[in-house]
Amino acid sequence: MSLPASVFIGFRYSNSRKSNQFIAFINAFSVAGIALGLLALIVTSSVMNGFEQQLKDRILGLAPHFIVEGQLPDKARDALQPWIISDAPYSENEAVIQAQEGLKPVYIQGLDGSALKQAQQFQLNMVQGNLNTLVAGDYNIVVGRLLAMRLNLTVGDEVRVIIAGSSVYTPLGRIPAQRKFTISGIFDVGSELDDKVALINLTDLARLQRKKPDDITNTRLFMQDPFQYLSVREVLTQFDLQWTDWRERQGALFDAVKMEKNMMLIMLLLIVAVAAFNIVSALVMVVNEKQGDIAILRTQGMNRWQVMQIFLVNGIYNGVKGTLIGAVLGILITSQINNIIHWLNLPIVNFLPEGELPIVMDVTQISVLIGTSLGLCILASIIPAWRALKVNPANALRYE
Repeated sequence: MSLPASVFIGFRYSNSRKSNQFIAFINAFSVAGIALGLLALIVTSSVMNGFEQQLKDRILGLAPHFIVEGQLPDKARDALQPWIISDAPYSENEAVIQAQEGLKPVYIQGLDGSALKQAQQFQLNMVQGNLNTLVAGDYNIVVGRLLAMRLNLTVGDEVRVIIAGSSVYTPLGRIPAQRKFTISGIFDVGSELDDKVALINLTDLARLQRKKPDDITNTRLFMQDPFQYLSVREVLTQFDLQWTDWRERQGALFDAVKMEKNMMLIMLLLIVAVAAFNIVSALVMVVNEKQGDIAILRTQGMNRWQVMQIFLVNGIYNGVKGTLIGAVLGILITSQINNIIHWLNLPIVNFLPEGELPIVMDVTQISVLIGTSLGLCILASIIPAWRALKVNPANALRYE
């Protein structure tokens, strides 16, 4: 298949190395800059996606996504089907755990059988014991590893759980509701919740509060993706339900992570922009060097758009080449980054519990980054190509 004359000449100029070594160097420099910038964008965005996903699993996998006051109507449950995995009765209270080593304030979460099945992050991160031991009437409790370390607790130890919100009156005065519980499990999710959350059976919590299990009417909603909370809010508002969600406790943390991620991507995108606009300087020099060629092509019948197309092809070709190299290397390095780190024996991941960087490659995000890189390269090619239209053939050939 034969190429149009303007496209063919544009490729010839892009691959020419003999006419001007400096221009060839600028072209190679811009291609390398675009490739390195896009590579850094893909690697950094994938690692930050991994950390965000890890944070999401470890914190939002444990924290209630939504707590609805009262029971959830059947119509509301049907409307929430696209976003909600399940719902279950739920109660949470501020309490104090007393052991021989001291006292520690915690949030006591009361879970029933259906809720225990959905507590996947607890199940997957149990260090000792399991959640199946939280049987009504056994008065067992599951605590985090950090809390267990601070109070020197292990499975089988007894602790006293004190709830200040519920109290009984005795001849000695008002005494907070309290009862001894047995440690039946220890979890470790690697977040601050290891020190702040403890789990007991919902029926045991109701008895500790001097309530009947049926009196606990709050409902906990388990979402497929906690970041889709806005859709759930709209449905709950339509049914005039009172609720609280994970944003009240953890919203500031995830907003800070998102802002840091976006600022990092913008900073790295500027590297691509600087490299892309190196194309401007290279093309301007090419236009100045090829003024005689432009004049001859114009006198041979080539129109102004075809002349502009020559230099657009020149600039876009360098941009596509740099983007393609950066995308391939970025995806390859991202997929093998942990092997590379271990091979080079870098101490980057020593502080991570798993000893590896979490990686999540988002196809949509990578496609947007590639498209943005190509867009910047096209934009950088337009201005020098437009300058080629202003070359006067008579003036250009006067001194040839």
